[in-house]
Amino acid sequence: MTTDLWMLVWSALLCVAIPFVYVGGIAAVPGGLVWGLGNRDTPLELPVWVARARRAHANMVENLAPFAVLVLTAHVVGAANATTALGATLFFWGRVGHAVVYCLGIPYLRTLMFAVAVIGEVMILTQLFA
Repeated sequence: MTTDLWMLVWSALLCVAIPFVYVGGIAAVPGGLVWGLGNRDTPLELPVWVARARRAHANMVENLAPFAVLVLTAHVVGAANATTALGATLFFWGRVGHAVVYCLGIPYLRTLMFAVAVIGEVMILTQLFA
């Protein structure tokens, strides 16, 4: 399997893993486990990092589909190469960094990590038109 496809698999696993971070934060709050297992009709006071982790997950979900389209298209049309592999690797590690710094609440570094992931996608896109 190519690096591009492995990075897609790892990115999907990252997307699946992020909720475990914020679910753990919810469960740690008094009454959080009952709230999480219930209908969640009433608001629960949560630490700010839990809300940031939820937003990091939502952002990952939004960005995973376009990344998957680029990687799979490059693979199908035979455009996968060292540049697409590097782009996919940048996407994955940029998204890992984005999730971590978003949860920690580091705004400018969060944007930088997001940009690294986007640069990775652009690298793959350029190979589709090369």
